[in-house]
Amino acid sequence: MNKTLNVGLIGVGLMGHGIAVNILKHGHSLTVLEHAGNQPLDSLRAAGVRTAQRPNELAAQVDLLLLCVTGSPQVEAVLLGEKDGALLGLRPGTVVIDLSTAIPASTERLAQRVAQAGGRFMDSAMTRTPKEAAEGRLNLLVGAEPALFEQVRPLLACFAENITLCGPVGSGHRMKLLHNYVSLGTVALVAEAAAHAERAQVAPEVLVDVLAKGGGGGVALERLKPYLLARDASGLRFAMSNALKDLGYYTQMAQDSGAARAIAEGVQATYERAVAQGSPDTLVPELVSLLAKAGDGAR
Repeated sequence: MNKTLNVGLIGVGLMGHGIAVNILKHGHSLTVLEHAGNQPLDSLRAAGVRTAQRPNELAAQVDLLLLCVTGSPQVEAVLLGEKDGALLGLRPGTVVIDLSTAIPASTERLAQRVAQAGGRFMDSAMTRTPKEAAEGRLNLLVGAEPALFEQVRPLLACFAENITLCGPVGSGHRMKLLHNYVSLGTVALVAEAAAHAERAQVAPEVLVDVLAKGGGGGVALERLKPYLLARDASGLRFAMSNALKDLGYYTQMAQDSGAARAIAEGVQATYERAVAQGSPDTLVPELVSLLAKAGDGAR
């Protein structure tokens, strides 16, 4: 690809805003879609970002289109909308990169539709947080043909620290769901144990110390630690509704593959109850308190 690209971005939320800033820092031209869910665009406009009102209008202006939206329904709507979907304006050879968390079966279908429209498609699921997005230090899990991956990698490196080619189209989204299932599943296990400890009057500092020195140590415990010790949920700023979405995608993927999923369904049910008891915006560490209150009713 040319050193300087005309890049389009749909989804300037907490993650997308940081991605946009880093694309600009590397000298690329950027056009974003106007949307009520965006973070404020004032600083981006001041840096030269252009805006478009409709996905098809945006697609007609760019060499490479990034999608950073909530999930498969939103990706499908952006690309396939009958009146203003991006595929209606896609130019021949345009590369579409889906940074969202999505169902692999949907991803593979969309790749075919993009190819039929004359474009090229790859999935590039993200891990890490808005903090790393702003720092240009995301992890990307890519599903693409190797030649296309190497062609686009310099653009991805504008906002990512670790970039892993996981396999053909769909593989990035598969790996992201596997990653999130293990991550959120481990958090749920620690949270349930912590809720039990609370009801049994085990001091939280004792629980944390013992787990950290044994088999319970690790990233999940470290992320929950501020909440366990001081009811500070900032260690994992991830909404319960997003966790539930990702787990739903994982169990759907497992069903599509005929894979074992009994544990996954149990974890999903735990988050479903937590969303019902709290709210969609409740942060994942608060699962500890919700489980402690639920008691026998959480079984």
